[in-house]
Amino acid sequence: MGAWSSFTRDLLEQMPLILTGLVNTLQLAASISISGLLLGILVFYLTLSKNKLVRNSINAYISFFIGMPLIVLLFLMYYGLPSWGIRLSPFTVAFIGFTFNVAAYNAAYLKTAYNGLDKSQLEAASAQGFNPLQIFQLITLPQVLRLSIPALTNQVIANLKDSSVAFLIQYTEFFARVQELAATNFQFFKAYFAAALVYLVLVSIIVLCARAIEKRYFIPA
Repeated sequence: MGAWSSFTRDLLEQMPLILTGLVNTLQLAASISISGLLLGILVFYLTLSKNKLVRNSINAYISFFIGMPLIVLLFLMYYGLPSWGIRLSPFTVAFIGFTFNVAAYNAAYLKTAYNGLDKSQLEAASAQGFNPLQIFQLITLPQVLRLSIPALTNQVIANLKDSSVAFLIQYTEFFARVQELAATNFQFFKAYFAAALVYLVLVSIIVLCARAIEKRYFIPA
């Protein structure tokens, strides 16, 4: 009982810092989810280019960022770039690194959905005089986004969970504050269990929101 009271006391004392860390986590997760989706749409659009060089370059981008471990990319930017005189803040490094990584995954999800489309409707639109950009904006993109809702939702959840690695480049997010809490009283199980519950609640909220969106917009197979 005394151990729990001691842990609760330390938790309450550090609650302002922990809440600040939680806000930082949500800020990072939301930012990279939005930027990763927007860049992913652009990357996906370029995979449809009729220019072979562009397509090959974009496919190489996707393969590179999907294949490279995210932590390696973050360390390369945060600890490696200063040797070239380039110093970026932890948030900037996390934002850029995550965005490039997430965009590659999102582009792959969208391309998979695109491969399942009935191409006759695209041919019909072209025959009606729509240019490639109009076909993409009005026909292709709305459908692939709807078909990709489950995969994009999973990516948002992954963004939230993966944001915890940002503490390794000294970004003071939620998990970093939990680490500090655990270090003050050495009650690691209690601290990490509390963190797990918070992540579970956040993921559950994302899942509920995604189900509502999917119910409204998802195109049945």
